[in-house]
Amino acid sequence: SSHIRPSLQLGLADHAEPAGLSSNSDKMGRMYGHGKGMASSALPYRRKPPTWVKMKTEDVCDHICKLAKKGLTPSQIGVTLRDSFGIPQVRTVTGNKILRILKTNGLAPTLPEDMYFLIKKAVSIRKHLDKNRKDKDSKFR
Repeated sequence: SSHIRPSLQLGLADHAEPAGLSSNSDKMGRMYGHGKGMASSALPYRRKPPTWVKMKTEDVCDHICKLAKKGLTPSQIGVTLRDSFGIPQVRTVTGNKILRILKTNGLAPTLPEDMYFLIKKAVSIRKHLDKNRKDKDSKFR
């Protein structure tokens, strides 16, 4: 049986790959759903504001400051400007990002937004685990 290939001698199929090595097209799928999680928004190539945006830079900055004084986070400000005022990208209209505009006006949050929400999540999990000591699933999530 020396003329049989070694992979067949071991009982391995021809298409078997070593453990851990798989082709690039095999992405992890959702546990409960069909998606593969590759969706994302694509910004336009042009860095100038669209022709239909009629708001001036000063007006946009004023709106950003008003919304920040109300207590909105930079991402919430961006969503509000997009939905209510029709500004697709603040950076293309003003030349600066929302957080930079807030910093120049002294309205920037003390903690970065992403850090704040991570801390908030950790506190809520800690509070939950104090009540539910046996909940090992949420402890290690």
